[in-house]
Amino acid sequence: MSKQTYRVCFCFRRRFRLTAAEAPPDVKALFEAYSQNGVMSVDHLRRFLVEVQAEPNATAEEAQGIMDALMHLHIFHRRGLNLEAFFKYLFSDANQPLDPKIGVHHDMTAPLSHYFIYTSHNTYLTGNQISSDSSDIPIVRALQLGVRGIELDLWPNSTKDNVDVLHGRTLTTPVTLIRCLRSIKNHAFSASEYPVIITLEDHLAADLQALVAEMIVQTFGEMLFTPPDSSLLGEFPSPESLKRRIIISTKPPKEYLEGKEDKAKKSCTDSSSEDGAHPREVPVLKPRNDHDKDDDDDANGDGMDTDEDDEKDPKVQSQAAPEYRDLIAIPAGKGKGGMQAWLRVDPTKVRRISLSEQELEDAISGYGQDIVRFTQKNILRIYPKAIRLDSSNYKPLCALMHGAQMVALNMQGYGKSLWLMHGMFRSNGGCGYVKKPDFLLDAGDVFDPKAELPVKTTLRVTVYMGEGWYYDFSHTHFDAYSPPDFRAKIAIVGVPADKKKKKTKTIDDDWIPSWDEVFEFPLTVPELALLRLQVSEEDVSGKTMFAGQTCLPVSELRKGIRAVPLYTRKGAKYKCIKLLLRFEFV
Repeated sequence: MSKQTYRVCFCFRRRFRLTAAEAPPDVKALFEAYSQNGVMSVDHLRRFLVEVQAEPNATAEEAQGIMDALMHLHIFHRRGLNLEAFFKYLFSDANQPLDPKIGVHHDMTAPLSHYFIYTSHNTYLTGNQISSDSSDIPIVRALQLGVRGIELDLWPNSTKDNVDVLHGRTLTTPVTLIRCLRSIKNHAFSASEYPVIITLEDHLAADLQALVAEMIVQTFGEMLFTPPDSSLLGEFPSPESLKRRIIISTKPPKEYLEGKEDKAKKSCTDSSSEDGAHPREVPVLKPRNDHDKDDDDDANGDGMDTDEDDEKDPKVQSQAAPEYRDLIAIPAGKGKGGMQAWLRVDPTKVRRISLSEQELEDAISGYGQDIVRFTQKNILRIYPKAIRLDSSNYKPLCALMHGAQMVALNMQGYGKSLWLMHGMFRSNGGCGYVKKPDFLLDAGDVFDPKAELPVKTTLRVTVYMGEGWYYDFSHTHFDAYSPPDFRAKIAIVGVPADKKKKKTKTIDDDWIPSWDEVFEFPLTVPELALLRLQVSEEDVSGKTMFAGQTCLPVSELRKGIRAVPLYTRKGAKYKCIKLLLRFEFV
């Protein structure tokens, strides 16, 4: 990297000098403090790790290991690191913001309801909710990412002798259920040994339910978890006890039938529950204010305004398949009544209910504490409202701060919401289960996210610099006439009192921006806080271009100077792009 030329017009070119990354002043000062005569020895490096990087258990052997890994760089007479080698270490993959050695470290022996669970919505879709293909490929990708909640919508095939997976009453193409099940079996535990929960949205008659049960049993065999008495009493098992197990969650067929009979008495004019409605029918697409049904509550699969009891004609369900019912380890369904009845806690049994993002938003104003109390024992699944036809997503933190365990997002719907969930589930070793903070499990003093609380800690973030864009992009990707103008944005996402956004100045015409700015974020609930970072290229006209992002759980940030890798819009890690940041809690 010495010079770079940009064409301005046919006969004129602009030339810019390119220089290598240089250590910021703070790094130079620290090197001077922890070195002697320009050389940082093993003991100097160990003291730096302990005193600056807040690694109190760092040993001389670990420091020597870092030295050995840098042997191919500029080593001063093999006695230690010079400034350039020290700076390269700080900017290396060996100096990550989350400890890669810590692995799964949360208590995994509590009931499932005590954990946030990495959950996907309509996992089988490759694109939008209306006309994309259904496939097992996005299911495999989700599992490889660490997702533990997989959703399958079950419909009869065209000849009604087998089962397809598709988004019903749309133009989405089907994929066979058996193909999805086999892919789940083959990839369920590639990223995590902790249980995979399959939520089934069932639109089947009894004979096909029996076929589904046969497929599930034959595919998963001993991997399948079923309660001894076909119902869970008291509380859910723990993730630890369910390692490498597959769990089925749907509404018991008997509840379908009972609800249908009540619904039929109440109204016989509901066109959405007509017997024989074709599952590929294109829905009427219009925004609604509430009751966007899904999962066990969206019987029609079309996002129409239906109640959970509005499933299939009771004649079709008159003979429920008992072998299908016996597979259900996590029973789902709201039952009769409104929100207050749905959130009622039964001391004798546990269950799962699903709410749309709109239903959750409406419920929070009047039933916020009831939601938190319900999720201390039972499981709450939240899903996107039906008008998100483009597979976009809702803001997940509102659901998480009320204790919802299964915050289901469209994994193909790239954007800030999905970036936040990527970041949250980087914690606890990326196993797909994150233990909820104790205050969300306190039955005596129910947590209120809007309550005024004292500041517990303040996160100080020093944004030194960034590099790597020169290698990951063509030299005219951001600007055809000059090097890029980078700006970094830093935000805390969490409870309302902790939300804050800040940004650096823009560094003009430089592939290696050096901002060297400090930002402070007072936190009242750091346990639920996520640090979101995004870099954009901004030219003088105000046009911005995406240049990388990441999201990190504040509770697991390592103190000290760290190299933070950035990711694409789709969540793929860039090969070279990193930010050099310093994290302090003051």
